[in-house]
Amino acid sequence: MRNTIAMVMVAAGLSACSTTTPIEGLPAVTVTALAETAPVGTANEDAADDPAIWRNAANPAASLIVATDKKGGLYVYDLSGAQKSFLPADRLNNVDLLTLPDGRVIVAASDRSDEANIHIYLAELDTARATLAPLGRVPVGAGEGYGICKGDVAADGRFVIYSVPKEGTIYRTSLSLAGGDIAASTDVLNSVDTQPEGCIYDERSGTLYIGEEDVGLWAMDGRNAGNPKRMVAPVDNRYLVADLEGLAIAPEGADGGYLLASSQGDNAYALFALPDGRPVGRFRIAAGTFGATEETDGIELALGSFGPDYPQGLFIAQDGQNAPAAQNFKLVSWQDIKAALELP
Repeated sequence: MRNTIAMVMVAAGLSACSTTTPIEGLPAVTVTALAETAPVGTANEDAADDPAIWRNAANPAASLIVATDKKGGLYVYDLSGAQKSFLPADRLNNVDLLTLPDGRVIVAASDRSDEANIHIYLAELDTARATLAPLGRVPVGAGEGYGICKGDVAADGRFVIYSVPKEGTIYRTSLSLAGGDIAASTDVLNSVDTQPEGCIYDERSGTLYIGEEDVGLWAMDGRNAGNPKRMVAPVDNRYLVADLEGLAIAPEGADGGYLLASSQGDNAYALFALPDGRPVGRFRIAAGTFGATEETDGIELALGSFGPDYPQGLFIAQDGQNAPAAQNFKLVSWQDIKAALELP
């Protein structure tokens, strides 16, 4: 969601004037993108939204990116940013993917084509051909589909998807695929008071992180419903400037690493150390060989080698201002981000 900047009105007698004052958080170090995807097909609109990464363990440089055009469907890109395929679909917003024990790669996207009832849109990624095949739509519950993220994947192939609608109810859906059938059951996990979007799950601890756009970053029990949630980082106009959008995670060891959040209101990204949520720093993607990023919605981070350009991991951010072309996604080396922030 795009941030609405407050207007300050100053009155003197019968006259008044208005000024637009953008909020700037704490200083941020800069990095530059090493690649960018081809623009999405919907021009002159807020259309590109959220990326997900499939890492090819056998050939990391041949990994793939799945990303949404929320007015068109799902794109598959390679690491050069070239479009490999496109699957038309109606009004998909956020996207995530997971690998089943049998090797199938399942893509789940939040389906907002029915604004009164959430659905999960499922597809299978053919990693050899870089194509997507639709599997079906799964009803979840009342609300407008918005955020989505994967949860646990069991040894028997069952997997969990979290749905985060605009209305604030957090749903947990357990799914299994048998032949051409999809079995699913949903319960209410928790809730937030105002509009959320981004979510990310830490499978080590079973913690689900939710971004409430104008309030802050929450942690909650992703395996058991109804437990109290904990505020990790508020929207404080220092580390996070509303809207708080996409979330990503860099797990290290048993419970360490970092949470990353898109501080959309001032075109920056904030890092918080795990497990305590201590703020670590902020960075921006500045113009270099490729353009800067502004008004970022979705982000994604995957660790491990992705070839010589991304030896420690790959970070991807949606770019909301990519004129004169349509919106797209920028690719950044996790090694470069760590170096800029002087992380160990």
